[in-house]
Order: sequence, then C-alpha cells, then structure tokens
Amino acid sequence: MDRVAAVGSTGALILSDLIRRARAVDATKKKYGPKVFNWRQGSTCIHMARSHLVQMGHRPPSLPRIRSLLSARKALKESGWANVEAMLDAQAGLIRIAPAEMLLGDIAVLASEDGIGAIFICAGPHKLIGWREDHPTLVVLDLSFDQISGAWRA
Repeated sequence: MDRVAAVGSTGALILSDLIRRARAVDATKKKYGPKVFNWRQGSTCIHMARSHLVQMGHRPPSLPRIRSLLSARKALKESGWANVEAMLDAQAGLIRIAPAEMLLGDIAVLASEDGIGAIFICAGPHKLIGWREDHPTLVVLDLSFDQISGAWRA
C-alpha cells in the first residue's frame, strides 16, 4: 500500500498538495537558481513568479515585454498597479494571507530599493528564494515575518 493511500482521504489530499508544492519549488530553483538577475534575458522576480505559478497549476496572464526597470514600471502603471503587491492582489486564484500563514511555494513580496517591490517564493519556514540588489544570483533568505510586506497563497 502506498503512503498516500495509507494516510486516509484528508491526509492524502494534504500530502499530495505538499508534494505538488515541493515539486514546483524544486522546478523554480532548478530553472532560476543558476541565473543572474537580468532584465533583458527575463531573469527577474516577475518572470520567476509567473513561471512558478504555472508550476503550481495556475494560469497567470502572459507578461508584456519587460527589458528594464523603466519598462516594468510602465507595464505596472498601464495595468493600474503601483507595485508588484497590487499586481499580485489582482491575480485570479491568488489570495492574500498573513506572512505567518505561508506554506512551501507561496508568494511573498519584500520592499526593494526601486520602490516596486521584489517577489520571492517560500522555500520553507522563514525561508524565501529570490534575488536581492546586493547579490547577482538567486539567494535563500532567512527572514522574520515582519520583513515581508505581503504574502499570497499560491
């Protein structure tokens, strides 16, 4: 008998959701982990978040061509969003949650120097993966909940 069937129907659903979340986070780390943040090559937190949401089973809208911070600001403004928090609030299927409620694979936003915010993926308790201004490649951050400006269930 496999482990999922032995847990019972409610437990099986929880376990299968955690497996789905773990696989999505692993796929996101595999795809974006070695990449250096680069507007022109599509290695940004917005691109990473969209790809991750697809891995999680969502159908996010396609992204406009974003090749710089200026074009990112323009795309946000044209859609009526002041920052990435407003963008995530508007996405169908995403529900804003308290940072303390985050599960593996959920989405978080931190403040950024550019003012539009930085999107990160929950990689475990108090752990987020994403890019920072002071490091070129994907990092794992160990943060307290008060450092997270917004969180969404993915």
